[in-house]
This record gives sequence, structure tokens and C-alpha cells, in this order.
Amino acid sequence: MSSMSGSSDLSRGPFNIEARRAMSANLARNWWAIAIRGVAAVVFGIIAVLAPGVTVLSLVIAFSAYAFVDGAMGVVSAVRAAQRGETWTYLAAAGIVSIAAAIVALVWPRLTAVIFVLLIAARELVAGGLMVVSAMQLDADHGRGWLALCGALSFIFGILLAIAPFIAALVLAWWLGVYALAIGVSLLILAYRLRTRHVERQQGYAP
Repeated sequence: MSSMSGSSDLSRGPFNIEARRAMSANLARNWWAIAIRGVAAVVFGIIAVLAPGVTVLSLVIAFSAYAFVDGAMGVVSAVRAAQRGETWTYLAAAGIVSIAAAIVALVWPRLTAVIFVLLIAARELVAGGLMVVSAMQLDADHGRGWLALCGALSFIFGILLAIAPFIAALVLAWWLGVYALAIGVSLLILAYRLRTRHVERQQGYAP
């Protein structure tokens, strides 16, 4: 009896083969959304690294634009997944968190540096955890490792910011820049892997 119950629980969990395939197929179809997120992160990272002397206000505005694009692409992927009856909750949650952070930063752009840092930390902790959970539902050949890496980077970055919220704006800009570049490159590699699988599936080379 217990073994039957355990099998039933596994069939509904993130390790369900059918659910994993559906999640993988959905991300493969929406590889372009992940690519846009990667490009946005790289652009933001370059700005932060090359112009670290910008004011906190400018940094807030740049972060808001990046977080909004990142969240919007996540929501788009979630909506497309929901329309096909596939797993979408984690994608939607991560997107909503990013959009909420962007809106807060835009509505109150003159937040003190400490509050701004804590806002970013909260976003990275939540988004990072959700990306790791999503990676568990992705097939290995669809770039599971890259998505898990993105989640781990976000989570670790969030912890660092939460531990040291009083860092100077100059250091914050460098931190954000390097982090955004790492995330952006990882997302672009993930998007390439997903696009490859999507093309193979369309041509009948992949299940």
C-alpha cells in the first residue's frame, strides 16, 4: 500500500517523466524569451561594469528596466505553458517577483542605497530558488545544469547582498555588473541549447 502511495506521489512530483518532458518542451519552444532575458542581463552588466560611477538613482532605473524585461519574458513563458496545460507556476512566480521588484524601484526611485540593496537581495533569493526548482523539472539535455547554475548564482548573490547591505554604490555597481554578465551568458547558452532541441524536435530528431 505504501509503495503504491509513493509511486502516486512521484507521478505528481517534479520528477514525473511526462511533466518533465512537458516543461522541457515548453522552455524549448520559448528559447527566444530566455535569449532576451540573457541579452538584457548582459547589457545591464556591461553598463554597470563600464560605468560604475553612476549615481544610485541611475543604477535603480537601470536595474528596474532589466528586472521588468526579465520578469515579462518569464510571464510570457508561463502563459504559453498554461495555454498548453503544462507546468507554469514556477515560471510565473519568478516573473512576477521580478516585475514587482522593478515596479517598486520605479515608483520609489529615491530609495536609500540600503533598501535598494535589500530589495535586490530579496528578488535574487526568491528568483534563484524558483530557478533551481524549475531546473529539477527540466531534462538534462535541455540545459538543466545551466538553469540550475543561474538559480545558484542568483541565490548566492542574494545572500551576499543581504549580508552586506551597506556596501558602497561603486562596489554595488561592480557586483551587479559581474553577476549580470555571468547570468546573461548562462542564459544565452541555455537558450542556445533549448533552441537546438526545439529545432531537432521539429525535424523529428528528438522525442
